[in-house]
Amino acid sequence: MALANGLLVHGPTHWAAAIQRADGSIAVASGRKPRFNIGAIGDLPVVRGVLRIGESVAVLPVMRRNLPEARFAIEEREAAYTVVGAFLTGVIARRRLRWPIAQETVSAVVGLAPAIVSLRTSRAAAWHAVEHKSIAAYEAGGLAEVARAGEYPKEHPRCGSNLIAPMMVATIGTNLLLRALPTDRRPGMRTVAGVIGIGAAVEVFSFASRHPEHLVARGIHGIGYAIQATIATKEPEESELLVGAAALREICRVEGTSAGTAA
Repeated sequence: MALANGLLVHGPTHWAAAIQRADGSIAVASGRKPRFNIGAIGDLPVVRGVLRIGESVAVLPVMRRNLPEARFAIEEREAAYTVVGAFLTGVIARRRLRWPIAQETVSAVVGLAPAIVSLRTSRAAAWHAVEHKSIAAYEAGGLAEVARAGEYPKEHPRCGSNLIAPMMVATIGTNLLLRALPTDRRPGMRTVAGVIGIGAAVEVFSFASRHPEHLVARGIHGIGYAIQATIATKEPEESELLVGAAALREICRVEGTSAGTAA
């Protein structure tokens, strides 16, 4: 995950983060990942996706406690304003547009605005590219290859941008289905539907990763690549790539390996 001033990476059991301080020095921290274990149920399709997303989110406050200087891009003032604007736009769309599918589509699209503003008004897009380049180099040749990370593409086939299209389809679809319920039952069911939608989107994302030649996968990856190339990444500076290398070294140290497990 790209931070506003560094990089957070995950291994199988640990996380590691490295940031660039204002004076140019690098700070590093790491720890064990929170795990949500609920037995065999946790391995079921949809459920497993929700748990993995939950674990990824649960890492964030843990990382922040261990590395207080880390900053999230969404903390920027412009992003906060955009969150409010996106919410108001969604409310207006639901009241003014005639067709339900148009209402839900506009709401889903404007929901992306805070993330886009966060990327474009901070160095997060460059750190996103550091993430992709560092991971690609590591996967190609281990830690030794990370020194050449700048030569690798700033786009990566497993980027979370590939989750955007499935998430939007799931969100629009579940919200349209909720409209068939009585009004008094919608608030509680909206949360349930949202969780199911997240799990379903992760399953589609995983399918696309396993079967990249499938027509659906090519469509998802095409959208994700376009988002990465035009919005979500930009070429980083050499000093930022050094921070990425520090994060990779730390995750390998705490995982006790030098090849093949960082993600």
